[in-house]
Amino acid sequence: MTERKDVVNFKGTPLTLLGEELKPGMPAPQATLAANDMSPVALSSFKGKTVILSCVPSLDTPTCDIETRRFNKEAASLSGDVVVLTVSRDLPFAQARWCGAAGVDRVKTLSDYADGSFGKAFGVYLKEWALLARVIFVLDKNGIVRYVQYVKDVSAEPDYDAVLKAAKAAL
Repeated sequence: MTERKDVVNFKGTPLTLLGEELKPGMPAPQATLAANDMSPVALSSFKGKTVILSCVPSLDTPTCDIETRRFNKEAASLSGDVVVLTVSRDLPFAQARWCGAAGVDRVKTLSDYADGSFGKAFGVYLKEWALLARVIFVLDKNGIVRYVQYVKDVSAEPDYDAVLKAAKAAL
């Protein structure tokens, strides 16, 4: 498995990403994640929609909480042709609990808890923590990567405006 260093860090400490780097123009890897009810959800099931795919370490951390709430708020003003997914390695039950407590109802949370295969396929698996790095992908209706944003420090928030602009451009 490819190891990539110097892409992301945590408060100045470098972290290692496992998996190949995805770039705009590449097809998104096939992946199946767990929904909050433990049912399998294939990313391919969102074909025909523009997808904002927000990868986060854990919803139970302050920055991931802020980010997911912000995307939930932004989702209200997006076209019905855009879906926002937040993927973490949190257990599906924890994701459901968090969404209920946070009032998040427009973002669909999905879990890569079982084996981290999504994180490795998308090149966002943090070797040191067995969590996902903070990375945003925008996929077009055909599942082609149109935008990628690696948040250099996983404790920082993404550039929301750039993500939203990319999603609108991908429609």
